[in-house]
This record gives sequence, structure tokens and C-alpha cells, in this order.
Amino acid sequence: MNPDPNQKKPSNPDETEQVAPSGQHVEPKPMIVEPLPELSGSRVAEGNAAVVSESRRHTRRSFVVAAAAAAAGYGAYQWVNHLPEEEMQPAGYRKVFDTNAAISRAVFDDRGLAPTYPLSKAQDLRVNGIYGLKQMLEPTSYRLQLVGSTATGSDPRYTPDVTAWKYIYLDAKTMENQGHDTKTPPPSAKTAEKMAPASMLEMAKQQQDRTQRMPRGKEEAGESRSTLPVGTPGLLLTMEDILKLPRHEMVTQFKCIEGWSQIVHWAGVRMADFIEAYPPALINGKEPSYVYMETPEGDYYTGYDLHVCRHPQTLLVTEMMGAPLTQYHGAPLRLHMPIKYGYKQIKRVGLINYTDSKPDDYWTKLGYDWYAGL
Repeated sequence: MNPDPNQKKPSNPDETEQVAPSGQHVEPKPMIVEPLPELSGSRVAEGNAAVVSESRRHTRRSFVVAAAAAAAGYGAYQWVNHLPEEEMQPAGYRKVFDTNAAISRAVFDDRGLAPTYPLSKAQDLRVNGIYGLKQMLEPTSYRLQLVGSTATGSDPRYTPDVTAWKYIYLDAKTMENQGHDTKTPPPSAKTAEKMAPASMLEMAKQQQDRTQRMPRGKEEAGESRSTLPVGTPGLLLTMEDILKLPRHEMVTQFKCIEGWSQIVHWAGVRMADFIEAYPPALINGKEPSYVYMETPEGDYYTGYDLHVCRHPQTLLVTEMMGAPLTQYHGAPLRLHMPIKYGYKQIKRVGLINYTDSKPDDYWTKLGYDWYAGL
């Protein structure tokens, strides 16, 4: 006999309905469930004790592993922290800075352009640090010292010792806000009060007695290792020499490493044009790798890769927000480099030196990154 296809199949063999040959219904056999054996109190206690013992074993192991890891981490920290210092950073930290800079150079190579903005978004730039700007410069006494160029003694602006030039400062007081420096907590945060250690100043005074030159590097980082020796030849350029170059304007963002930024309207001459007008002399048949800049008395100083100075947005600024630069913004000439943090954008540029030696840098000596790329 063929089974009925519409007949529902039982889901449990034990619940199969019994059908008599006569077709009479037969009740299914009841399921028999064997009861679980009851555990005695002693067996329960033994099981709990085994669980607790295993838990304690794992806990002890975890504490031992954690303690060993903590000791290893603390030991590594102490080892790194007590390495010889390189520019106010343990050598290991400085190597990390250098590695990060190498990666940034390899990936970006300072090729990208910083965003530009409509003029309506521009605003006055706040002052943040006045190193090398505390005295008002008499405008007619300004000269830009240019060293390492192809200029020769036949150039009327050539001098056998650019360091002999004397800048003149005025007693006039400015009403311009001196700004602030948030890198040092109050009450010593006033930028104007930050000075180099007394030992550095004493050495500078001794050097002044020998060279008859004003003490240099009077700010916190001290004198630059890249400061020119007495008797360095070069050009002394006036602002008129600089303003003969094509004028450029741009609206870009100034970014400070402290975490703030502002969009600013700048005007001046591109440094690429300046380098073309006053090219560097070849060293061993090649262009020098770096450019060093400092303020007229060497209190603030910065170093750059030459190709960064040729970036199309690197500007020697003479005007800001449609007006000439003011004292604390670096009059008469400052640098704007929108692909670098603000501490690389030196104010009151007094020296440009083409060099094949990596230049000293003010904030790098105080622990910051030399590269400073965005």
C-alpha cells in the first residue's frame, strides 16, 4: 500500500501514532524521562573548590604577566628617558621626530599647495612671540644680509663683511599688542621676559668684548650655531632692491603648533623669484641643500630645505591685510610658508644664507621638530 503524501510525518519517533489495521486510533506511548542523579553536598563543594582553585591559578598568572609587562614598560621608559639628549629631547625621541620627517618628505615632498580662500574670510593675525622684535628698527637702517649667492665683488652692494653692518633702533614705543606665548605657564609667560640662561648671556658678553659685536642669541634658545663669523662676505640689500621683484598676493591659512589658525591676506615677493634673482653659488658642483635665516641680531633663527623656499607659496611678506607690516609682525620683511607651522615663519628677516650644512633652528633647540611640515 502506497503512503498517503498528505499525511503529516511525525516530528518525534517516540510520539508516532499507532494506527491499527482496522483504522482505529491508538494512543502514543508516553516518553520516559530518566531523572538526573542528585549530587550530594560534598560533591557540590568539591566542584566549587576546583573552580575556585583554577580561577586563582589564572588570576595569579594574570597578575604576574601584568606586573612583568608594567616593569618592562617602565624599564623601557627609563632607558629612553635617560638617553643622551639631542636638542632638549632624549635621543630616542629625536630619532622618532627625524623618522616622521623622513616619512613626510618621502610621501609629500612639500609638493602640495596650501588651500587659498576668498579675501572676505581674512582677518588680522594675532601676535604670538616677539623674539628679535622687542626694539623698534629704524627703517632706513634695514639691510638684508645675503650670503652664499653668486654675487661677486663687482656688485655695488657687495661687502667683505656683512656682519659689520650696524642696525639702528628707536626708543619709540609702539601701541601694538605684544601678544603672548602659551608654551610657558603664567606668570612667566610674557614673551618679552623670556631670556637665555645667565651663563649664555655671560658668554655672549665675553664674545662681544673680543669681537666688538653686540651679544647675539639673547632669547631662551641662546646663540645659533649657524651664526655667521665675523668677516663673512656677501650682499647688503635694501628694501628697494627687494621690492623690484614681482609683487604677489594670496589669502592662506597661518597654522600655529599651539592648535589655532587664522586665514590672512598676505602680499610681498615670492621667494622663488628672490632665489632666481640672487641664485646660490654651487658647492662642489651642486646647489646647496639648505637656507638659513635669522633676525638682525640673531635672537631668532630658522633653517629650511632649499626646495621648500622655492615652493610657489613661500612668500617674503611686506604687507599684511592690505597694510605694511607692523613691528611685532616682523616689519619690514617676514616669511610666510603656508605648508609649515608658524614657528618656521620667521619675522624681521635680517639674514638669508645659502648653505650646505643643516642650519640651526630656534625651536628645534628647545625640543620641537626641525621639519615642521603640515
